[in-house]
Amino acid sequence: MNLIVTVDENWAIGKGEKQLVQIPAVQRHLQQLTVGGIIVMGRKTLQAMPQGQPLYGRDNIILSSNRRFSVKGAKTVHALEELKEELAGAEQNDIYVCGGDRVYKQLLPYCDTAYVTMVEKSYVADIYLENLDKSGEWELAEESDEQTYFDITYYFRKYRRIGGKA
Repeated sequence: MNLIVTVDENWAIGKGEKQLVQIPAVQRHLQQLTVGGIIVMGRKTLQAMPQGQPLYGRDNIILSSNRRFSVKGAKTVHALEELKEELAGAEQNDIYVCGGDRVYKQLLPYCDTAYVTMVEKSYVADIYLENLDKSGEWELAEESDEQTYFDITYYFRKYRRIGGKA
């Protein structure tokens, strides 16, 4: 399973229920990585997408504790065990975890690859992802050249779980 996330230099991912930064090239990168695959995200992450709609060209699975929530074009599951059943038989390399905070925390232990956009900036934040550089369980496998968006410098990084299948 793969994780996709954008973090600042402190591994922050959000403030309140909002992303820290939106960079068009990061959205294109996410699209290139995930097209034809399976996206797993929480309800709030879906609602933050353009028009609050599932991503086209992918199987979208929404993990939400809200049992009344449903959206056209996506399968909704309400617990980790239900998600595991839904993903049974799927190729693990085709599954992409896209947030938010609770979904990342629940599924990070099942991920062997993490695609991290590392922004060289520190934002005011209250939601953080585990620092993969310091965890001892992950290693940096690849890093892009420096990218820029106005005054923001960032890198596309690929991490692999040490001893993982990826």
